[in-house]
Amino acid sequence: MNHEAFIVKPGAKISLQKQYDPAYKADYHQKSDAEGKLQADIQRLAYYQDILYAQNTYALLIIFQAMDAAGKDSTIKHVMSGVNPQGCQVFSFKSPSAEDLDHDYLWRSMKALPERGRIGIFNRSYYEEVLVVRVHPGILQNQQLPKFPKGNQIWQQRFEEINNFEKYLFNNGIIILKFFLNVSKAEQKKRFLERIESPEKHWKFSANDVRERAFWDDYMSAYEDAFRHTSTEWAPWYIIPADRKWFTRLVVADIICTKLQQLNLQYPTVSEEHQQKLLQAKQLLESED
Repeated sequence: MNHEAFIVKPGAKISLQKQYDPAYKADYHQKSDAEGKLQADIQRLAYYQDILYAQNTYALLIIFQAMDAAGKDSTIKHVMSGVNPQGCQVFSFKSPSAEDLDHDYLWRSMKALPERGRIGIFNRSYYEEVLVVRVHPGILQNQQLPKFPKGNQIWQQRFEEINNFEKYLFNNGIIILKFFLNVSKAEQKKRFLERIESPEKHWKFSANDVRERAFWDDYMSAYEDAFRHTSTEWAPWYIIPADRKWFTRLVVADIICTKLQQLNLQYPTVSEEHQQKLLQAKQLLESED
């Protein structure tokens, strides 16, 4: 699969509406056409994760951003279904707590970074600080900040800080994959109605989700500016079509597997001394009655 079509080139000014089709499905006509590849990639991911864990050199940080009902939870559930839970951590970032607000805005994300050998998943992330906070700038007043730049300068400052943070992580072996699940406004409405009409999905629905739809254009503008300034060579943004959940999962799984494959992961080799001890242990075991 050609991933270039999904990547935001560093510094590129994009239009989500004009350049990215939320219903795009490549050469796959229906869900059944993609099932075989998705299952194969789930197995590939389990294989690579085992080596990642054993090698204990790299960590993988996967960031999901999206509008509500874009399918972040279900994508994580399906794509990571074959992964060993010991080597994977998922963090869902809600509104900052009082403790969070007593620290800088990257603090709670730093605490949740994956250890070497592990896969860390952020369901929403520090990017909320240049998205929802930008759409609702009154939130800044509650962040207990010292005097901060006015106008767009605050967002430019944060873009620079985020880029520096991600470059630091990359330089220290934390590989970053950033996915924006691009759902259309019409499909979001359909999914909201399904949640309202299905009792087993009521827990997923919040009246605030509908209120936020009134800011759809503001969010799209904030996302486009964030992608332009924070899609980098070391941590590019991938815009993933999200109107068809099965295709979303297919693309995300393929990109993750490809990235892990590119790391040329290897199981650790043991010293000659250790090999001799293994042989001695084998002889002792085989000599038992």
